[in-house]
Amino acid sequence: MSNPESLTDPAESNAGLAKGSDADAVKKLFIKTYGCQMNVYDSERMAEAMGAKGYVLTDKADDADMVLLNTCHIREKASEKLYSDLGRLKPLKRDKPDLKIGVAGCVAQAEGAEIRRRMPLVDIVVGPQAYHRLPAMVEAGGAQVDTDFPVEDKFEHLPQRKGYRGPTAFLTVQEGCDKFCAFCVVPYTRGAEVSRPAARLMHEARELVARGVREITLLGQNVNGYHGEGEGKDWTLARLIRELAEIDGLDRIRYTTSHPNDMDDDLIAAHGDVPQLMPYLHLPVQSGSDRILKAMNRKHTRDQYFRLIDRIRAARPDILMTSDFIVGFPGETDQDFADTMDLVARVGYGAAFSFKYSARPGTPAAEKPGVEAAVADARLQALQRLILDQQHAAQAAMVGREISVLYEKPGRLPGQMVGKSDHLMAVHVSDPEGRIGDLVRARVTAASSNSLAAERLF
Repeated sequence: MSNPESLTDPAESNAGLAKGSDADAVKKLFIKTYGCQMNVYDSERMAEAMGAKGYVLTDKADDADMVLLNTCHIREKASEKLYSDLGRLKPLKRDKPDLKIGVAGCVAQAEGAEIRRRMPLVDIVVGPQAYHRLPAMVEAGGAQVDTDFPVEDKFEHLPQRKGYRGPTAFLTVQEGCDKFCAFCVVPYTRGAEVSRPAARLMHEARELVARGVREITLLGQNVNGYHGEGEGKDWTLARLIRELAEIDGLDRIRYTTSHPNDMDDDLIAAHGDVPQLMPYLHLPVQSGSDRILKAMNRKHTRDQYFRLIDRIRAARPDILMTSDFIVGFPGETDQDFADTMDLVARVGYGAAFSFKYSARPGTPAAEKPGVEAAVADARLQALQRLILDQQHAAQAAMVGREISVLYEKPGRLPGQMVGKSDHLMAVHVSDPEGRIGDLVRARVTAASSNSLAAERLF
């Protein structure tokens, strides 16, 4: 399982963007997106905002009039990665002096004007809460930095989403976090928890479905902490899911990323009650040691996590669980790591993200001495072997089963379509008559390390 850095797909994101009447006059925008799904969503919205000003997307930085790097501060050495990429843009900027270079996202928020000081080739630095101002910053010209947390709702200042965009879409429903885990920069780069109004989310979801979307993934740094304003009392994530399920044509709903402390009874029940809510849940735990969980300020114990997993599986027995883990957190002992391995073995995951701890400036854990690098490396390798074994077992168990697949693109082989199963597994289906957006039944014929092979059932 991965959260790859990606280039915003121009085939999708150009939909609805201004193309101009004169091909030579069209301005081209290249976006590189780092990190999580929320950044993918933000890149799409920035592309739409710039599209209203005449920009279209390109997949080649060399062709661009503007290059935008939408950064993530969660991954290790995030700043170094940014400056390395900016260094590679120096020759392009030298050859094209009018090229605009922008840095957005969480590294932009964390470092602000320091980015321009270290890399004067950067024209614009904009934080994740201020990117609705990006078009005005570009039009104003000159060097600009905007890392404010504005009073206005940025989503109200973004253009209406138009045109066909494919069968799947992300929808940010909540931003920021109030949990203050000791290792995490999100409260500092994304701010306090803010939930978008329910009516606006329902409107955007209906627009997406009208544009051909059949699956929506609800996004938030702490998505199951959603409490949006709506008719009557505040809406929870469970109520939002139940209302979204009433939209004709919306066949699948997912959400990410969740915190164990916000898995309330109604949300757990929704996994059993709402057919559109897919049998997949990413529920980060980070460690299996109570001592480390306390040091991380997670505010739950391993036993509470076990009991929560039991309740979720009672509501939806076929659910596939995934999670996040950090090894080598300051003070982690051999026994603490053994507790993590025990938790993974007992829960049984379909996949997981696992990382070696790296300090984030400004976080409570940043000043504490870490675990010796060689020890942390060995622990990470052991954990990843166990998780990979569980992933392969989960995929192998699918062979012979009948599943549903939503086609997202053609496969590499003739007559092949590629999509995702209910459990978010990649599936290659032999289907010469298949089309993007079809939701079909198929039988799994084989499992490889990262995907399933299947044949359509007619």
